[in-house]
Amino acid sequence: MTLQRIDNVGIVVEDLDAAIAFFTELGMEVEGTAEIEGLFADQAVGLPGVHSHIAMMRTPDGHGKLELAQYHSPAATGDGSHPLPPNTLGLHRIMFAVDDIDDTIARLRPHGAELLGEVAQYKDIYRLCYLRGPSGIILALAEEIS
Repeated sequence: MTLQRIDNVGIVVEDLDAAIAFFTELGMEVEGTAEIEGLFADQAVGLPGVHSHIAMMRTPDGHGKLELAQYHSPAATGDGSHPLPPNTLGLHRIMFAVDDIDDTIARLRPHGAELLGEVAQYKDIYRLCYLRGPSGIILALAEEIS
């Protein structure tokens, strides 16, 4: 048996509607939404009494997917008031390739995006930046220089 693919990356968010708006502005599309609860959810997640709402988002090419989840019970842990720095152990960031990094940042700012540093250039290959999105999610943006 071999690995087939990465199916999706799951992210717990505080406000599902705000996260959907943010990732829609980035250029992702809502593939579907669902309410998740019941014995299967408790067993799969390893938490008793799971009740959440999810939205599956996909990139325009259909290959990349994010599963955004807002937990109603048990309540999500952490309050997001102390965002973790990019060098924290665990999931580091999600990188997206974009056509125009400056335009993308400008469109995401009204949705709460904040640059962690500044837009930097790597050789004559990429313009790159890290930004913080909804619920403290760290995104990286990469614009290929042509």
